[in-house]
Amino acid sequence: MSGLRIAILCPTPEYEEDWSHIQSDYARLLGNGAVFIDWTKANDFNGFDLVTPLLAWGYPRDCARWFALLDQLEAENLRVSNPVSILRWNSDKTYLAELDAVGIPSVPTIWSALLDRVALEDARESFNVETLIVKPPISGGADGTFRLERDDMVPASVAGQRMMIQPYVPNIAEEGEYSLFYFAGIFSHSIIKRPAKDDFRVQEQYGGREEAVTAPEGARMLAERALAATAEITKSGPLAYARVDILRDGNGIFRLMELELIEPSLFLRFAPDAGAAFAQALVSSA
Repeated sequence: MSGLRIAILCPTPEYEEDWSHIQSDYARLLGNGAVFIDWTKANDFNGFDLVTPLLAWGYPRDCARWFALLDQLEAENLRVSNPVSILRWNSDKTYLAELDAVGIPSVPTIWSALLDRVALEDARESFNVETLIVKPPISGGADGTFRLERDDMVPASVAGQRMMIQPYVPNIAEEGEYSLFYFAGIFSHSIIKRPAKDDFRVQEQYGGREEAVTAPEGARMLAERALAATAEITKSGPLAYARVDILRDGNGIFRLMELELIEPSLFLRFAPDAGAAFAQALVSSA
């Protein structure tokens, strides 16, 4: 498409989720200049005009390597979309607390330094709920995320770890989670994602499903406020790509679930232009 050489960071061969359909989309849109590189082995970017972590799935499983890679990209002054400062900021979900502090409502969260039964019981009392969600602050694809009832044990894989504790919001199953997509700061499309019956995770690998939807006005307003607040906090301009995940709680309040600025699935099959605006925004960031 552009004649640029673009390094697209992608999962290791052992990564369990199928990303081939997304790879095909990016190859179609970006042409022969797009080269897919295992992010864990990416160390030589000589000859590339742009590096993008759009498919760097699995980075939360090796945080030290991930942050070292960001340091390298920054030290070598490489063109990266989105900027390295944004990638670093967005890697740890404590950014939600920063956004909440400037008026962007998210799901209420207790940031537990050491997850144990006492932390869970304190959270139940604080939130006045029986059912909790726990997740690592650095995570993706619902890795390490659990729904816990009062009698459930602390999962061994996350016991004693730094974790987020949130009240379970039943509307995730009743209505679903909205995702809104922006390229170069301009709205492209939106979808709604719903979990499989009796699950709470909307990801496809857990049986979640998605469909195109016109996002409610309140969700659209919150998404754009969240992006504006991000620009103010990080001193950044419009981002090449952004996905904003939003949930409406039981009181009808739209709340930010996540701001996906690193390696989001963009669901370009639902974009009215099949991804042309995305490709242009990515190329323009070089």
